Amino acid sequence: MRAITITAPGGPEVLAIAQVPDPEPAADEVVIEVAAAGLNRADLLQRQGLYPPPPGAPPYPGMECSGRISRLGSDVTGWKVGDEVCALLAGGGYAERVAVPAGQVLPVPDGVSVIDAAALPEVACTVHSNVVTLAGLAPGETFLVHGGASGIGTMAIQLARALGARVACTAGSAAKLDRCRELGADLAISYISEDFIAAVSDFTGGAGANVILDIMGASYLERNVSVLATGGRLMVIGLQGGTRAELDLNALLRKRARVHATTLRGRPAPEKAAIVSAVREQVWPLVESGQVRPVIETVLPLAEADQAHQLMEAGRQVGKILLSV
Repeated sequence: MRAITITAPGGPEVLAIAQVPDPEPAADEVVIEVAAAGLNRADLLQRQGLYPPPPGAPPYPGMECSGRISRLGSDVTGWKVGDEVCALLAGGGYAERVAVPAGQVLPVPDGVSVIDAAALPEVACTVHSNVVTLAGLAPGETFLVHGGASGIGTMAIQLARALGARVACTAGSAAKLDRCRELGADLAISYISEDFIAAVSDFTGGAGANVILDIMGASYLERNVSVLATGGRLMVIGLQGGTRAELDLNALLRKRARVHATTLRGRPAPEKAAIVSAVREQVWPLVESGQVRPVIETVLPLAEADQAHQLMEAGRQVGKILLSV
């Protein structure tokens, strides 16, 4: 089969299409004939040599895909060859075929094309597991997501809105802020020209945000804690702003607040299966009703993976970038 390989750590130019061995499914796996793969920032880090795939995962980038099941492992039940699906992967999505544990597979939601479905698994699983399962966002609470125009951000805005929360977000351009408002953000803040602490404080009458979903890490830690409401929950899922910062524990104590950092890719298969099951039960009905939809900037051919990485690194897209196979 064809797959995008990383010839050496480096820039987008190190991505090259090559012939590689076909995947063989384990007893609990299915093989998906890939229609499309979604880009994620972790793919850029893997290409740079900074985020290797977990043991046993394919060496090719790609943490989510969509397509049709072409083979079943001997122990797999509930799926059949030809089913249109999307899946959460540990790697290998930038390829014509990929083997994945059956517990990480989702049906393509009604009303979504098999190509567009590639935009859903990683963001839906990340947002739901953090914002709903761990943080317990409740109707009427205030939710703040940083990077509201990203793949994660566009899913988080829609899901929080569907759950009945008041939604605030940050983004870096007027066009992105407008798009976030169209998706349901009640408050869209420019992180370039505005102070999100003051904006959220004004928005909440001084109460602060109940739940924050943060992709920045160290550079936002102090400010995130300061804008948390009493009993607030800060969910850190990215480190674009660095890995080390001071944490004022007294501020957490006074607010009875929580900081929780998570990753998804390296979790054991049973944990991923539980997350996927919850997404299928609680998020897929919202997708099928139209309350939550995949937001896609563009779809490029697999052979143009280098251009897709350049586009993501430029940071101008809203939502997801996909590669079609």
